[in-house]
This record gives sequence, structure tokens and C-alpha cells, in this order.
Amino acid sequence: MTTQDLRLTIAAELERTRARTTLLTETVDDDDLTRQHSPLMSPLVWDLAHVGNQEELWLVRDVGGRDPVRHDIDELYDAFKHARRDRPALPLLDPAEARAYLGQVRDKVFDVLDRVRFDPSVRLTDGGFAFGMIVQHEQQHDETMLATHQLRIGAPVLTAPPPPPARMIPAGEIHIKGGPFTMGTDTEPWALDNERPAHPVDVPAYWIDAAPVTNGDYLAFMDAGGYDDQRWWSERGWAHRQSAGLEAPLHWLRDHEGWHHRRFGRVEPVNPAEPVVHVCYFEAEAYAAWAGKRLPTEAEWEKAARWDPDTGRSRRYPWGDDPPGPQHANLGQRHLSPAPVGAYPEGASPAGVHQLMGDVWEWVSSGFEPYPGFSAFPYREYSEVFFGGDYRILRGGSFGTDPAAVRGTFRNWDHPIRRQIFSGFRCARDAG
Repeated sequence: MTTQDLRLTIAAELERTRARTTLLTETVDDDDLTRQHSPLMSPLVWDLAHVGNQEELWLVRDVGGRDPVRHDIDELYDAFKHARRDRPALPLLDPAEARAYLGQVRDKVFDVLDRVRFDPSVRLTDGGFAFGMIVQHEQQHDETMLATHQLRIGAPVLTAPPPPPARMIPAGEIHIKGGPFTMGTDTEPWALDNERPAHPVDVPAYWIDAAPVTNGDYLAFMDAGGYDDQRWWSERGWAHRQSAGLEAPLHWLRDHEGWHHRRFGRVEPVNPAEPVVHVCYFEAEAYAAWAGKRLPTEAEWEKAARWDPDTGRSRRYPWGDDPPGPQHANLGQRHLSPAPVGAYPEGASPAGVHQLMGDVWEWVSSGFEPYPGFSAFPYREYSEVFFGGDYRILRGGSFGTDPAAVRGTFRNWDHPIRRQIFSGFRCARDAG
């Protein structure tokens, strides 16, 4: 890619991402923007100004060497300084001020982009890394804001066409042969530090579900008394199930007609063909035990998603090295729900595992740890400070994850009790 092509690509990604941010913040009134819809989430107006502040810090000041736009607000929008529950009490920019601030920052960023040298010897700008990091950061906050919309009470404000129907029904399990594969990446230009470096991992043979666990599958667990049977739950999981009063996935409602769920202000019957969403790690773990299986490890998930048994190489995505298209996966908020299992046969992995990307983030059993040879870049707070904590990894992205913010090596993480995220799972088991 030529320097000019890279500039045009970055500009297009910045504009496309900002259009999504605008959609998520202009479909509600100022009261909804400034209100905290859940103590788990920031007010939408905080996210709005925060993405601008990160863009200013990294692109205007660090890459561009320009004077600050608003040096006085850095601490307000530092995610490590203030817990989400405390942010409504801060002297935040109001919606008009936040929008004006984003516009000022973006004008300066485009000026920086026109002049920057993508010097291979300067890691922050090589391949446009800093710009890609900011695109991903804003898209990640867009998904967070989408989750806030799901928690919001009120009339629907977001619309999207329904996802495509199933074109085939992937069923059963797929056998993945034992042996080494290359995990992580050294070549993805916008990959983040925790995805690096590429390294060999020897994974024993295993079976993995051909598709994510569906609502219908999960209803069978519920109907069998799974929430009331301590046998299926880990000690921590059972304690949390009792203290939190878990009885069904988040947003599920039951009436005389059966189970429904509330989705972005609309109440709809639960579709048994969709991947189950809004379950925590402990619920996924209990279902897997009830089914006589377990959750896959992170290495098992990535091998199923990337490893080509015919060539022995690891692909960028399950379907190959081409970026995600609408035929491959349910990504980018094109739809406001997971697609039925079997809707994306063109996105299957070489081994025949379906819907590994998009639809729902998939819990895996591994904690968040660095890869061998890890080096923090460009700052410790992105990954390093979270290693070894009480986190579980999620892989693959959801219907709310943008293609720019996910790939076969991308690692997400969260506390095992979290359910407001668009999280689901699939099961695995040992071979033999």
C-alpha cells in the first residue's frame, strides 16, 4: 500500500467510525446522553468526549506534536482516574461542548494525517498504527455505547434490518487434530500488544461445537433445572448465582406465553435458533458442565478459528485473509441481534466451525495472561495492568463489534460476572 493509499484508508476509517459514534449519540436527547443508565456504564456523554480526548492525546499531541486543544479535561476523561459509577458527578462537558470538542480535535487530526511520515523505524506511526489504535478505541467505545443503549429504558431509538436467515444448520462437534499451530501475530499492522508476538502452541486433539450454544439449547438447560442444581456450577459460580439471583440470561422475561427478551426497547419472543447472549462466564461454565463438556481454552478457540489443516498456517480470519464482508459474519452493528446459527456458511473455518466471528463474544476458560515475549506498547495501561487479574477471555466479537476492532488474534477480557456485554459461548471437550 502506498503512503497516499494508507492516508486515504485511515481517513475513511476515521470518518466511518465517527459516523457510528454520531448515530449512537444523536438518536437520544440530551437528558439520555447525560443520564447514567446503569452503574456498570458511563453516561453516553462521557464516552463521547473520552474518544475525542484519546484522539487528541495520541494523534494531535503525540504523533502531531501539536499544542493541546483542552489540556484541562485530561483527568476527567482518564478511565483509570474515575470508576464508571462515579462519572456522572464529574464536571463533564455537556453534549454541545463535547461535540464541538470532537470537531476541533478531528480537524487537527486530519491536518496531522496529511503531514505525518509513516516511518518504519518509528513504531507508533509504522503502518499507521497510532491511527488504527484510535479507530479501534473509538469502535470499542461505540460497542460499549451500544450496550448502554441496551440497558436504557424507554422507547426504541435504534433501528436496523434483521440478520439473514439460516442457510444451513451446523450441528454437532468438529474434531480438531492435535499438534502445534501459530497463535498471535507479528504481521497484523494494527494488532494490539496483547496479540503479540506470534508463537507456537502445541494443542492436544479436542472436539469443539460447530456453532455457538443457541437459545434453544440454553432453554433445555433451564428447563432441566440447571439454575437450581449446584452440581453444574463451580463454587464461585454457585455463590454468584445465589447472590445475584440468576434465573435466566439478562433481559429475559417470562409470561404466560413463554420466554421473551427486551432488546433495544423492544420486547420479542426468544428465538431458539439464535446464539444465546447476555450470559456471564459462570452461566456458560455451568451449561457446559450440564452438557458433559467444558468451555474451550483460548488456544483451542484460536486454533479452531485460524488453523488450516491443509497448509498448517494460521489465517487472519476463519474464512481466510480477506477482511470481513457481510457474507462472512454478523459484525459492525448492521443488525441489532445475533443471526440464527447457520446464517454465514461462507464464514466457516477450514475445519467447518461456524460463526466464530461476530454474533456473540465467546467466553473461553483461560484467564488474561501475556504471551511469551510480550512487550507493552504503546502504554502499560492497555493490557499489562490487567494481566493476572480476575478476568476471563472472550473471543470473536459480537454483532456490535466493528470489523476494524476484531480479528482472529484479537483478545477481549472481562470479569466473569459480567452480563451487560454481548457475550455467549460454545463448548468443547477432550478427544478420546
